[in-house]
Amino acid sequence: MSTSTPVEARANERVATTPWQAMRGNAGRFLLSGWPWRSLVYLAVGATAVVPMLALLKWLSQFGTVGAYASGLLILLAVCFVVAVPLATVERRRLRVMDLALSSGKLRRRSSTGPLHWVAAQLRDPGTWRAFGYAVALALVLGPLDLAIVLTAATILILPITPMLEFLLDIDSMINLGPPGSSPDTSILAKTLVVLSGFVLIPVAAYAVSAVAASQAALTRLMLAPRGEEITAWGRQSANSRTWLASVTEAERRRIERDLHDGAQQRLATLILKLGILEHDQKHCDCGSREEVAAARDDAQLVLADLRRLIRGIHPQSLTNSGIAAAVDELAAQCPIPVSVRIDLPLRPAPEIESAAFFAVNEALANIVKHSHAEHAEVTGTLSGGLVLLKVRDDGVGGADTSDGTGLRGLADRVAVVGGRVLLHSPRGGPTVLLIELPENLIDHA
Repeated sequence: MSTSTPVEARANERVATTPWQAMRGNAGRFLLSGWPWRSLVYLAVGATAVVPMLALLKWLSQFGTVGAYASGLLILLAVCFVVAVPLATVERRRLRVMDLALSSGKLRRRSSTGPLHWVAAQLRDPGTWRAFGYAVALALVLGPLDLAIVLTAATILILPITPMLEFLLDIDSMINLGPPGSSPDTSILAKTLVVLSGFVLIPVAAYAVSAVAASQAALTRLMLAPRGEEITAWGRQSANSRTWLASVTEAERRRIERDLHDGAQQRLATLILKLGILEHDQKHCDCGSREEVAAARDDAQLVLADLRRLIRGIHPQSLTNSGIAAAVDELAAQCPIPVSVRIDLPLRPAPEIESAAFFAVNEALANIVKHSHAEHAEVTGTLSGGLVLLKVRDDGVGGADTSDGTGLRGLADRVAVVGGRVLLHSPRGGPTVLLIELPENLIDHA
């Protein structure tokens, strides 16, 4: 009976990436998770935006005139416009606190020939005005709301420990349950009620803070995320460049393979043949050069064998002709330890994917032979959830790390070029499981 490894469990388990997903799950698990604290930190950072505005309002209140408040509002709007674009960048990064699956983005970058052109480009960009609207909303609405919620949550968190704080600070009471202006109740019953109310309100506050933070994050994403035709051209070019790079790399690999096969390999084979003929002609010769010719032919044969192994390592002919399953079978047959292969792909991936998959499996098996002291390895491959999944498992000593050594780093980099990723689980004592995920969008359905 097989048991799933943490890497396999991670591939199949649905992990909550937002507070809404976490709140829909088990209540106890949510309260003990880091989501309430992440939400509180998210709101606390937002609350800092309201502090300068409150300082400005307090300063203007000394004048008490409509003109002063109007001037303050104009100053606030000007500041919001100036900081709108950098603030939007910071807010997109802050969103990752509330959405673990979100990557940070940036506003569109426009080329300009001077400051005036840059300002004109910013004024024409709808994203700039959405960022400005968000800056105003943060200063006038979201920031004050965040500050009020953070102060309330902090008060609730302090309630269960108020008796201890009162004792340490040597004060009568920090909380007054009576009407305003009345003397604080310092009785044991009042202190007990304060502590119990804290324990009751903390779970409520956890859900409330998380809900408000998640809602504010959704609003931030709505206001700052690129829309439709506003999706940045540099983002599209990045994806296209990655595909282009993989295609160019594959074409260059095929050229090198062809040059080695049709050029250097053929010349070496011809040289071996000529040396063989020369050795045969000198068979009955007593001169010392006969041994030198034989040694040269042996050396040339070794170089040819090394060259053929190099060509197979770059891209075996079986990969081109029959696909990844046949190529991995060939790798397994040449491996010094027994390797079982079970790859079932209903469709052949695109050449870039097949090449990356072969390189990854080849490097994984090489690392197993060099470092794992394994007695058996297993390679499986499936097409699941729109991904090509390859798993390489061995029964070695474990302890592998992608940050240690160039082999696994190179493997991860090669897979990342085509938009894939590598997951590694290798505890001390083994077993080691390497999961290679390759994307659906490069699968050739033709």
